[in-house]
Amino acid sequence: MKLENLKPAAGATKNTKRVGRGQGSGKGGTATRGTKGAKARSGYEHKIGFEGGQMPLQRRLPKFGFKNPTRVEYQAVSLASIQAIADAAGVKEIDVNLIKDYGFAAKTDLVKVLANGEVTAALTITADAFSKTAVAKIEAAGGKAVTSK
Repeated sequence: MKLENLKPAAGATKNTKRVGRGQGSGKGGTATRGTKGAKARSGYEHKIGFEGGQMPLQRRLPKFGFKNPTRVEYQAVSLASIQAIADAAGVKEIDVNLIKDYGFAAKTDLVKVLANGEVTAALTITADAFSKTAVAKIEAAGGKAVTSK
């Protein structure tokens, strides 16, 4: 066996279709593009959503709604989750980084503490925002709610 004798297995390769090379080739004339229309021309490239000249779907449907560009979104964390972190870590001070380390919020999220669940220990909790009832429950347990801004 020599390098120059190697060739692909039978049926592994196909010859490319040579179109537009005269009538004798069997692929002359329209070069397998059919007759007329944009797709038969050179340089054909349609826009996304083009429907052949029919009014496209995105223009047929009405516009509605509003996206507020200044909206601030928070990741909600319950008091039950905070208590679980305190029990697992054995700490009295919980901040945003600790909440993120335990997977209750993503790295870039702002954290808001909500009043679902109960806090049994006196904890100092630092977060980006608190609900009023969450602050009341934290202070009732002898803790402090500190806003980190």
